[in-house]
Amino acid sequence: MPTNPPSLQEQVSRVPTDPGCYLWKDASGRVLYVGKAKNLRARMRQYVNGDDERAMIALMMPQVASFDYLVVGSEHEALVLEINLIQQYHPPYNVALMDDKSYPFIAVTEGDLYPAIKYTRERHRPRTRYFGPYTDARAAREAIDTVRKLCPLCIGTCAEWKRVKRLADAHPERADLLPMELAESGRPCFDHHVGRGPGVCVGAVSPEEYRENVRTVEGFLEGRRTALKEALRAEMDAAARDLDFEKAARYKRRLDLVGRLDNDQKVVFRKPVDADLVGLWREETIAGVCVFVVREGRMVRSAELILDKGMDVGEEELLSGFLKRYYGRTDEVPPAIEVPALPDDSEALESWLGERRGHRVHLHVPRRGERAQLLEMASANARHALMRHKMRTGYEDDRANRALLELESALALPEAPLRIECFDISTIHGRHTVASMVVFTNGRPDKSQYRRFKVRTPLEEANDFASMAEVLGRRYAPERMADGRFGSKPDLLILDGGKPQLTAAMGQLEALGLDIPVAGLAKSDEELFVPWDDAPVVLPSGSPSLYLVKRVRDEAHRFAIAYHRELRGKAMTASVLDEVPGVGEGRKRALLKAFGSMRRLRKATLEEIEAVPGIPARVAADVYGTLRSWDEELDRTRAAGRGSADG
Repeated sequence: MPTNPPSLQEQVSRVPTDPGCYLWKDASGRVLYVGKAKNLRARMRQYVNGDDERAMIALMMPQVASFDYLVVGSEHEALVLEINLIQQYHPPYNVALMDDKSYPFIAVTEGDLYPAIKYTRERHRPRTRYFGPYTDARAAREAIDTVRKLCPLCIGTCAEWKRVKRLADAHPERADLLPMELAESGRPCFDHHVGRGPGVCVGAVSPEEYRENVRTVEGFLEGRRTALKEALRAEMDAAARDLDFEKAARYKRRLDLVGRLDNDQKVVFRKPVDADLVGLWREETIAGVCVFVVREGRMVRSAELILDKGMDVGEEELLSGFLKRYYGRTDEVPPAIEVPALPDDSEALESWLGERRGHRVHLHVPRRGERAQLLEMASANARHALMRHKMRTGYEDDRANRALLELESALALPEAPLRIECFDISTIHGRHTVASMVVFTNGRPDKSQYRRFKVRTPLEEANDFASMAEVLGRRYAPERMADGRFGSKPDLLILDGGKPQLTAAMGQLEALGLDIPVAGLAKSDEELFVPWDDAPVVLPSGSPSLYLVKRVRDEAHRFAIAYHRELRGKAMTASVLDEVPGVGEGRKRALLKAFGSMRRLRKATLEEIEAVPGIPARVAADVYGTLRSWDEELDRTRAAGRGSADG
């Protein structure tokens, strides 16, 4: 008899507790996600038992059919293996740079007898040192041009350099004799004619002398300007002492060029600080990163990159994934990296980064001072980079279209909900009850269609059902439906609430004889209740459709809160005191005259109110108690508004 294969939970229970890496796979064997852990079994159990609450896990685990794991000796080894596996498999659920292959680098081919400098977008090759990434291709090319003016170096596209490389690679044992052979039979390149090439093609420079040029160029690309200026000044002085004024003038021009570059670069630290500052700006499923590269206290350059994950993973995991991706491809690792939050695996990351740099690297979260201010600036630049990317790629339009199609399918709508309306009620114990109506057209806010309502139904206390029934009756009354200013009939009506709110709304719409698709969004579990099913519709966590309905609901809440505050502010000087028994026009004038404004009256103590002429102690106590009650309710309303904005 065939037996059922063991479940994922059973398979995970047999995984060892050693450190290592795990690979989740789908039914076709494609790697979906690579992770590392100090304890493989404990970490993998969080996935299969549903204890990992990251949004992407809810999307990924239904696709998982199998897994592999690799055991290593330490967390540091696990991190190195994780980076290599991610580079090998490119799993869709790991953090990755969007358009990763398109970022240019400046490369120095250190493995060659005569290393060349070149602009490249190639996959990183061994025995080649890469500087970057540069997110501005023109800046990378200009940097190469500047470097070659400072110190003659072969360019990787030179045909004569390629010929020399072939000769050196074919006969490595004759490297010492190659300069003499080239001097006899070499062909000079154009750059050598104009003084920008070192003359490798005609044997004008030995490999040892050329290596000095390479070290100077790499120091410049690293941002080491001080040492370069000192070396150029020493060479200039030596040439002048030897009365070689032409050579001295050449070094003087290079020294002036470095000075102009220093003047163009912004000084951001008073001390010669070497650090990278990583600013981050996240949205629902995408994020922008801006790296400020600071060397010797000056901003050498910045890099703006886009990540394919956002709020769907934690900030710490997003940063960890970015640092592995970014510093795994560049040889520019500074001694300090300033970040907005410390990744959970920061110790292992510091060890790996230190190994790449050859010296200790410190990850740090600045709380105050120059570094904190500069990190905020980097985050602002990351936000702008993300906005430019979205405009350039049409990201918002594509995501909105996907969200509408997902809603059409999930809610069994006859067509995509191109016009969505949502209502929200705001009140304080039935006073100043208002409602908001927001409209999203083609998945975007259509603020010209927003409407707000004062609820007219007399209420002794808050009653969202009665208030909503009135508002729906007014909005969808025949005269409103015929009024072009209110727009067309919506394709979908969303209510903030669960089954009770949905039932009340359906009754009101039936009384009006209208057939409008309705869904109630429960805030607790973000579930959508629909009339045709007792079970709620659960949109996938992190999906465009869930993001859209939450955004619609939160916008309605924000708009209602704003209107309620406006009415409350206008009524504060009158209605609050009118509600106090024993306070007429005369006593109201006496209180406002004594304190000068409602703000000061609200801050007054009971004793100060009792001291106002013509205000009995009993009335003073009622005034004080009413004002305190209003302040408490205002605080609760503000907290609700902040919660909506944060959500």
